[in-house]
Amino acid sequence: MPAAGYGIAFLGNMYEPRTYRHRISEDDLVSFDVTVRETDLYIRAQSKLEKQALESIRRHREALENYIRENSLFLHSLEPVETAAGAPGIAREMAEAANIAGVGPMAAVAGAIAEAVGRDLLQFSPEIIVENGGDIFMQTRKTRKIGIYAGESSPFTGKLALEVTAEDTPLGICTSSGTVGHSLSLGNADAVIVIATSTALADTAATAICNKIKTAADIENEINNAGVLYSVSGVIIIKDTEIGIWGNIKLVGLK
Repeated sequence: MPAAGYGIAFLGNMYEPRTYRHRISEDDLVSFDVTVRETDLYIRAQSKLEKQALESIRRHREALENYIRENSLFLHSLEPVETAAGAPGIAREMAEAANIAGVGPMAAVAGAIAEAVGRDLLQFSPEIIVENGGDIFMQTRKTRKIGIYAGESSPFTGKLALEVTAEDTPLGICTSSGTVGHSLSLGNADAVIVIATSTALADTAATAICNKIKTAADIENEINNAGVLYSVSGVIIIKDTEIGIWGNIKLVGLK
């Protein structure tokens, strides 16, 4: 069994500047930022892997950008689309996740890149945490806490954390918000947090659920439907002072 221990990250659909990254308190892993144009990753590993991370980001971005250049519908559609023959793996993964959630494939881009880079880096470090705009891919050897962020005015921000054990990983943990950040959302949830074995699926499912939350009264219905509709492991929905929880979720207090 891995040794028990806790690290803290803050989970949320964040905005620039990403000052929340400096609130992360964890000294057992090395932390570093890697940026390629719009892709801005915060990575934790057993050693600094900037060169390897940069190579991974560029490779996956190039494959996706080349595909989009020839298939513009993939970029603009707010509904699922089929991939063309010869589509790169990351595009196929995004399209599959979008099809399950009923949203456009670009809703999966942050989660898909986080996981693609994270899996590449696992050959250099047995523990990897990749955060991409609040969407996280994680492979850990010990229990960690991921703090809930639902906006500065939320009564849950800084008070609750999602506990993730080594046995739960690898997994994706993604957040969508209609009130925090600049990402497109058709809903008004303060935070919808989804856990899934696929980070791309966690990303699209979070978007789909968030789109349906207009008021706190919508939480119960979406929580009840989450497992059936999206094939994910767990869901947290926060709106105003209400919170709904479904699935393999363990929330703990932050001291």
